[in-house]
Amino acid sequence: MSSATARLAQLSSALRVWAAYGVEDDASADTARELADAAALRGVVLVEGASDRAAVEAAAERLGRSLVAEGLCIVAMDGATNIGRYLTLFGPGALDVPVAGLYDVAEERFFCHALEDAGLAATATREDLAECGFFACVVDLEDELIRAAGAAAVEDVVRARGELRSLETFRRQPAHRESTPEQQLRRFMGTTSGRKARYARALTKRLAPDSTPAPLAHLLSRI
Repeated sequence: MSSATARLAQLSSALRVWAAYGVEDDASADTARELADAAALRGVVLVEGASDRAAVEAAAERLGRSLVAEGLCIVAMDGATNIGRYLTLFGPGALDVPVAGLYDVAEERFFCHALEDAGLAATATREDLAECGFFACVVDLEDELIRAAGAAAVEDVVRARGELRSLETFRRQPAHRESTPEQQLRRFMGTTSGRKARYARALTKRLAPDSTPAPLAHLLSRI
C-alpha cells in the first residue's frame, strides 16, 4: 500500500468516527482535518457500502484514473440513513470540500431530506440530487452491474472464481427457484461476507467502456 493510499484509508476511517460522534466533536474534527491536509484532500465520494466503493475504484482504474493521486476519498457510510451525518462534515465550517456519491432508489428519501437540511437543494428531487452529484441506482449498484454485463457474463465470472457449484446449489433452493437469473445472481452475491465487494470489482473490470452503468458513469464524470 502506498503512503498516499494509506493516508486516504486513515482519513476514511477518521471521517467515519467523526460522523459517528457528530460534527461538533472537536477531537474527531482535529484528527480528520490533519489527515485531510496530509492527503491533500480535494473531494469525497459517499457510497453506501464496501461493494460500491470497490466498483467505483475499479471503474476509475479502468479509465486510467487514480482517485488516490487525485486526492479523492471514497467513504462507505454503512447505510443510507447516515447520509445526513456525513454531509455536515464537508460544508463550510467543516472540511469544506466537494462531495458526490451513489445511492439506491429505495433510500432516496434519506438523501432528499439530508440535502434539504444541508441547504444543498431547496426541493430535493432525483434531478436535484443528480445536480448535486448524487446518482441513483435502480435497485443497487450490484443490480446495475449485473444488468450491464448480462447474466451469462456474470456466470462466467462466477465460474472463473470457482463458485459455480455454489451458485447452482443456491439456485435449487425453493426460495430462489422462481427468481430470474439476474435476481438469483444478485442474491447469491450477498450470501457470504465480502462476496459482494469481490464481484463488484470483478464485474466492473469486465465491462466494456461503453457499458458502464449510468449512475457510475455519471459519478465518474462528476468527480
